[in-house]
Amino acid sequence: MRALENLKILDFTTLVPGPFATMMLADMGAEVLRVESPTRPDMLRAMGPFADGTSTAHGQLNRNKRSIGLDLKKPEAVAIARQLVSQYDIVIEQFRPGVMDRFGLGYEQLREINPKLIYCSITGYGQTGPNRDRAGHDNNYLSLSGLNGYSGRQNERTPIMGMPIADLAGGSLHGIIGILAAVNQRHISGEGQHVDISMTDAMFSMNSLFGSNYLAAGVDPQPGETNLNGGSFYDYYRTADDRHLSIGSLEPQFFQTLCATLGDSSLLEEGAHIDPVSQAKFRLKIEAIIAQKPLAEWVEIFKDKDCCVEPVLSFAEACASEQVKARNLVVDVKTHDNGVQQQIGSPIKLSKSEPQYNAIGATMGQHRQEVLKELGLDEATIKAAADAGAFG
Repeated sequence: MRALENLKILDFTTLVPGPFATMMLADMGAEVLRVESPTRPDMLRAMGPFADGTSTAHGQLNRNKRSIGLDLKKPEAVAIARQLVSQYDIVIEQFRPGVMDRFGLGYEQLREINPKLIYCSITGYGQTGPNRDRAGHDNNYLSLSGLNGYSGRQNERTPIMGMPIADLAGGSLHGIIGILAAVNQRHISGEGQHVDISMTDAMFSMNSLFGSNYLAAGVDPQPGETNLNGGSFYDYYRTADDRHLSIGSLEPQFFQTLCATLGDSSLLEEGAHIDPVSQAKFRLKIEAIIAQKPLAEWVEIFKDKDCCVEPVLSFAEACASEQVKARNLVVDVKTHDNGVQQQIGSPIKLSKSEPQYNAIGATMGQHRQEVLKELGLDEATIKAAADAGAFG
């Protein structure tokens, strides 16, 4: 048995937040059918590089899913989507508020077909509030949440990350949590519900560590003033070969080991002072020490030291690491031509249900015929819908 094999999901999403969420759910056994627009294809399909004729990002984020193309501007396509809702118990969509209602596929409209339906909407700003209809991207959500306001160092531009934090941590993961919470409540009540996920809300909630300082004590977090954003020696240090070493030795036992390993007897006393001026001086001293040796030498020195010091790896180096191999985080997935493509595996390890990786992201509408036949539609009905432009 697979953990989520009893769940059937209609996925109306594109790009990153929804597809990453449904990928994780599909890895754990959920049946996911992507309902894609044949007239406005998912931009991820066009995003290079390509392997096996498919965008590598699309192939990863949409693995284990089937695909049907439906032009929701056509009533025949909407009729098919509504028919699918009678057989699928979860819908996930990513349009701006009101768009699905205009298609005739909003929550209130679909719950009449399936009262047990769980309907998850992932948007930038949620279904309510003055920003509900505004366009946005990841950096906008991070900015309006207040998180960017104290990220990074004093007098420097807010840092930009290598991955869309609000999309993934905000939209995808909170979407999964909301869906599974609603599934559990449905077990209790027998009823479905609407799950309203705002990526900005999610990022605002993730201010919990330092945002609580302001809400409960009136201390507004500032760049370079917390122990995680440059206000302490917790940092990245350049090595002699222009690589970097991450040092996170905040706890006393780790701090003591760090100082002893760096071999400067004055460090223990100097680093013990936690005021910003003392920490800045201490950080400069560590910088001077770390700059004396190349990364490989520091890795060897800290190899057996328990003090939270690790090299900053490239992604290629991370893939080759023994830890990633041991955790089975790079997996082989079947391609459309029965070849094999390497992808990032599921990080969720369930002792009684291993993830499965059946196929990379499907081609547009690849499963149309089988899905329509599962609905019980005959050839004449399918042809009529096709002639009406339902499939693009």
